[in-house]
Amino acid sequence: MNSKLHRLGYFCPHMIKEITSTQNSYIKELFQLKEKSRIRKKTGLFLIEGEREISLAIKGDYTIDTILYNPELMNEVQINKLVNPQINIIEISKDVYQKLAHRDTTEGVLAVAQNKLHNIEDLNIPNSNSLILVAEAPEKPGNIGALLRTADAANVDAVIIANPKTDIYSPNIIRSSVGCVFTNQIALGNTSEIIQFLKDNNINIYCAALQASEEYHTQDYSKSTAIIVGTEATGLSEEWLKNSTQNVIIPMQGDIDSMNVSVAAGILVFEVKRQRNFH
Repeated sequence: MNSKLHRLGYFCPHMIKEITSTQNSYIKELFQLKEKSRIRKKTGLFLIEGEREISLAIKGDYTIDTILYNPELMNEVQINKLVNPQINIIEISKDVYQKLAHRDTTEGVLAVAQNKLHNIEDLNIPNSNSLILVAEAPEKPGNIGALLRTADAANVDAVIIANPKTDIYSPNIIRSSVGCVFTNQIALGNTSEIIQFLKDNNINIYCAALQASEEYHTQDYSKSTAIIVGTEATGLSEEWLKNSTQNVIIPMQGDIDSMNVSVAAGILVFEVKRQRNFH
C-alpha cells in the first residue's frame, strides 16, 4: 500500500484480499473520502468509480493506490487488464460496493487515487497559438463537468479555474465530466495570478461579457488565446473586464440575454478552432 495512506492512519489492506463488511474500518475511511471534501484535501486522495474513468485517470498519469471490485459485477480478468500488478486489489461484497459507489449504475469497480496539485506555474503550454479556457468561480458540478467535456472535445491546452468554489475531485464532478477531469491539463488559482500568468505568456484575453463587447466571430484568434467565462448569475468580475484584450458577446435572437456557461464556452472555443483550421 502506498505510504501516504499508511502515514495518514489508514490501515494497510495490502494483505487483504476480500472485504465483506460495511463496518470495516478501511471502508469507513473510504466512505469519508467519498463524502467529504476536507478529507480529500487532508489526505490528498479521492475515489474514482467506473472502468472508463479509472482508465482515463491512468492515462492522465494519476497514481492509483488501490482497486476495489465486486466479483458479481466485474471479474478478475477485467480487473487485471485495467491495472498493473503493483496496485493493491481488493474484492468487496455488493453491500460494500453500494456503500462506496456514487452512481446508480453498477459497474462494480472503484479506485483510490492520489490527487494532483494543479499549480498554475506547472502548466505546460505551447509558446505560440495556445488555447486556454478559464472559468471564474464555477459552482455547479454539472457546469464544471460540461466545461471539462467541452475542453476535452476541443483539445484545449489547459483549463484554469479561477477562485474555485468546488472540489474538482468531487464524485459529482468526476461523474458529470465522464472522466474528463483526468484528460485535461487543469490549474487552479485566484483571478489576479491567472491574469498575470496569461500576460506573462503573451496570451490574449477574450472575456465573455455584455459590456463593451464585440461579436465573438469578428475577432482574430490566430494568436495565443484565453477564453474567459463567468457564472450565469453574476458574469465575470471587474478585474477580468479591466484586463481584457477584448470583451466578446454571442448574439442572442430570443428573449433572454444569456445562456448556459458551458454552451457559451463551447461556442467560443470552437470558433477559435474553426478559424485556426481554415487559416
